[in-house]
Amino acid sequence: MKVAIFGLGYVGCVSLGCLAQRGHDVIGVDVSPIKVEQINAGKATIVEKDIDRIIAEQCQAGRVRGTMDFNVAVAGSDIAIICVGTPSSANGHLNLEYVMKVAGQIGLALRDKQDKYVVAIRSTVMPGTIDRFAEEVEKISGKSRGIGFSVLSNPEFLREGTAVHDYYNPPLTLIGSNDSEAAQKLSLLYQGLPGELIIADIKTAEIIKYINNSYHALKIGFANEMGNICKKLEIDSHKVMEIFSKDCQLNISPYYFKPGFAYGGSCLPKDLKGLQTLAHDLYIQAPILQSIDKTNQLQIEAGLKLILDQKARKIGFLGFSFKEGTDDLRNSPAVEVIEALLGKGYTIKIYDKNVRIAHLTGTNKEYIEKHIPHLANLMCDSVEELIDFSQVIVVTTKESDFTDKLLYSTGKTIIDLIRLDERLLSKKDYHGLCW
Repeated sequence: MKVAIFGLGYVGCVSLGCLAQRGHDVIGVDVSPIKVEQINAGKATIVEKDIDRIIAEQCQAGRVRGTMDFNVAVAGSDIAIICVGTPSSANGHLNLEYVMKVAGQIGLALRDKQDKYVVAIRSTVMPGTIDRFAEEVEKISGKSRGIGFSVLSNPEFLREGTAVHDYYNPPLTLIGSNDSEAAQKLSLLYQGLPGELIIADIKTAEIIKYINNSYHALKIGFANEMGNICKKLEIDSHKVMEIFSKDCQLNISPYYFKPGFAYGGSCLPKDLKGLQTLAHDLYIQAPILQSIDKTNQLQIEAGLKLILDQKARKIGFLGFSFKEGTDDLRNSPAVEVIEALLGKGYTIKIYDKNVRIAHLTGTNKEYIEKHIPHLANLMCDSVEELIDFSQVIVVTTKESDFTDKLLYSTGKTIIDLIRLDERLLSKKDYHGLCW
């Protein structure tokens, strides 16, 4: 395939060389005459393991060349990959000057191009940029998006120092598209590479790099805070984190990465508070650690606000314990929300098959007597009874028997705090907490 790479910096140079090594004819476009001359001389524009050898070999083989003429690049290619820089301003906003300049150039070049053209933005951009780029191309080219051209999101996952290895060994390949034909064409560039090929909507693809890198930054900061605490206690922090990383069921896994309601229970709040207190006693600043429960409290408040916004007075709760499959009410975020609603005069009913008044003993009994002594008056015997009573139904635990009842309920507002089932998303008067 014939490919044009706009931008011969870090991502562009690696993409240029690796695509050519995989047999494609690649032309690199840049405003810098020095970078263009380097490519045409068989020299890489960056310092990166293996890329200098690859560029030299592919230049000699006639599969790579550089130009400053965007018309030549577009005319001689089937796909354009945009790799220009998107630097941050002082206030954190992206400078899209270079991206939008390329949009204008491609728009001009497409006026004389007959075949449908595919543009993939590999630069890291905020959600909405692809649409803005496409609008600019439409305006200047006079062609319609999806007919004369398509613009896709194709974020890169390359690390400096291992970029060539990462290109050939991606954890996944992500294409954001609203044009299946264009997505299929772009996916041919990555045919045979390991990792799953995922085709998603454009905005999902646009935001994923920001989420990835923010989480990577969080991991580094968290590990450093743990290291500081361990050092004060004369514990080998590297050994601790080595053991931590071996747990692939919970610690390094998708298990907790499901946006929804707040955490609760007897372990997470207690142990977090214990480590926060330990750091404080050791005179160690640990702002990440100290902010976790604040974030959790904000999620409880967000759930409460979503309920209050419905302007209904009869609220039914499906689930009461801190998570499904347990009767543990300790630090249950649902309890906090119910307490707030009762304080505001709302009428509440609760159904939770795991919480049975007659069998409550010990810690749970003490908790109920202290926090909600009139619990027995709030409990329903069945899901049907709760649905009949409620104007607003709040789902707080992921019990499978809730789904069918809610799917066939009518005239009820559903507040889903845990994303119970994908089928509910299309129901009228359904509200997810953070989706």
